[in-house]
Amino acid sequence: RYGKGSSREHSPIAEIAAGIRLVIAESFERIYRQNADNLGLFTSTDFGLIERIRRGEAIDVEELVAGRDALAAGILGAGGLLKYGTSRLRGLKPAHFDASDDRPKTLAEKIIERHRLQSAANHAPLKPGQGGFVRADWRFIHEYFTGMVAHLLDGAFGKCASLFDAGTILTFEDHLSYAHRSPMHRINRLMPNVLELSCAHRAFARQYGLVEHGYLDEDVLTKGVEGLESEGGSEGICHAMMAERYALPGQVVVGTDSHTPHSGAVGCLAFGVGATDMANAFATGAVRFTMPESLLIDFDGEPPPGVSAKDLVLHLLALPAIRAGLGVGKVFEFAGSAIAHLSTDDRATLTNMVAELGGFTGIVAPDAETVRFLKERRGIEFAIESWMKSDAGARYAEVIRVDCAKLETMVARPGDPGNGVPLSSLTDRVAIDIAYGGSCTAGKRADFDDYHVVLSWAVERGLKVAPGVKLYLQFGTTDVRDYCIERGYLDAFERVGAELLQPACGSCSNCGPGASTDSGQVTVSAINRNFPGRSGPGQVWLASPATVAASAIGGMVMSYEELMRSASLGATSRSFEKIQAE
Repeated sequence: RYGKGSSREHSPIAEIAAGIRLVIAESFERIYRQNADNLGLFTSTDFGLIERIRRGEAIDVEELVAGRDALAAGILGAGGLLKYGTSRLRGLKPAHFDASDDRPKTLAEKIIERHRLQSAANHAPLKPGQGGFVRADWRFIHEYFTGMVAHLLDGAFGKCASLFDAGTILTFEDHLSYAHRSPMHRINRLMPNVLELSCAHRAFARQYGLVEHGYLDEDVLTKGVEGLESEGGSEGICHAMMAERYALPGQVVVGTDSHTPHSGAVGCLAFGVGATDMANAFATGAVRFTMPESLLIDFDGEPPPGVSAKDLVLHLLALPAIRAGLGVGKVFEFAGSAIAHLSTDDRATLTNMVAELGGFTGIVAPDAETVRFLKERRGIEFAIESWMKSDAGARYAEVIRVDCAKLETMVARPGDPGNGVPLSSLTDRVAIDIAYGGSCTAGKRADFDDYHVVLSWAVERGLKVAPGVKLYLQFGTTDVRDYCIERGYLDAFERVGAELLQPACGSCSNCGPGASTDSGQVTVSAINRNFPGRSGPGQVWLASPATVAASAIGGMVMSYEELMRSASLGATSRSFEKIQAE
């Protein structure tokens, strides 16, 4: 899985700038390889090439692309996606839906066939692994990519290129609105660079009249550059806002973030793309994809009390087949009786972390809960159409069945989200320095319900955040913040000693409070990734919102159930091993 861990296109661009023309690896993360194709960087899984290169043999381009699908080969042969798109994509139109094709299909296949663009020479159904293009209902971008997209568009189409259906393009500033409070950014004098990204982003949005969801304090970065303190925060994290305000069942949503699948919780096909893909999509309306296979994840049975959606996905990540790469490039279709017990916010935890599972996207078929969510959040009376589900007999690459009644509270050891273990199996508990609740994965309303359950329980017993521990709670969107205010949650959060943060990606991307500053620090976090350096130089344990809140009070990694048990026995946070023994 070369390129694992991010959708950032900066990686293959840096490789090209360093003179690299070919990358050979056992396998490639989907977005990385697609970005490499789009930029004209060759990739191969043929290790036999290595000795040939050492001998100085010439290797034809045709040989390098021989094992790839026709679209990838065509893009590489043209020198990249924008050159390919300029000549071939602007005239493509959506295919006429063939109602007579009664083959059993998955929900993902049905959405693709309703959005696929077809040329006169390419109208047959796509097979898994074949490349194609779809017309997206929504395209969105955030500030890490906007300047690069603008540069690519200017280079390919000239200044003031026209954008296809600009009313369906959304822009977000969400990653860096707390960078002024990030020691890493301040020590390394990166704030002027952050300001440049922000200025380029805003200039692009103004130039094309695009909808912009930006900073709560528009001058926060300038203040950060000048050394002045400022609150910070954004309207919300891009993919979280997409699910709350825009995405609908049956749609296609694409964004420049690997956690774009978040919106699959409402029954749409949402996936991440790189800067070149997005530049091409902005100009031509065509979004490149590779036809995926689907995995059916059958979550059967009702999870025990205290077992959350985060525990389900950490269990899934730890399965040997998933760790071996079964899910790479596939659609994760979440189904089963347990899904009925999950709110849309909780379902979004599953679809969001398909990025960590290596998948193309995640999706949950719309149901009564989806209708309730859309009514409550947007005032929409949505009618589910009969086609918005997978057919009986639809083909899946694999079916993974999980007996949810047998699951326990999970954590993932530092280093990789796949390092999941049941919390009960940890006999030696790790003392923590930081507890962080927030990010797109764990900054939703349902997550703050869980934080409040634990922390209000602590307030009732006169408990506070353990000495030496910092607890940060960061809202995913302003809608979530306002929800917490309306329900009176802030009082309990403040009384236990939590620091409340306005919406932003923040410490999840090492861009704000909650990130570690020393390699000896230990964090328990509700974010989606704990790769080394992801949230500072320290060690990061992944856990559910309830476990993060309980650990903050207990001073070590522990579940809410364990915290309640230790309190009933009059234990201090540092005598947990004795409680376990008793």
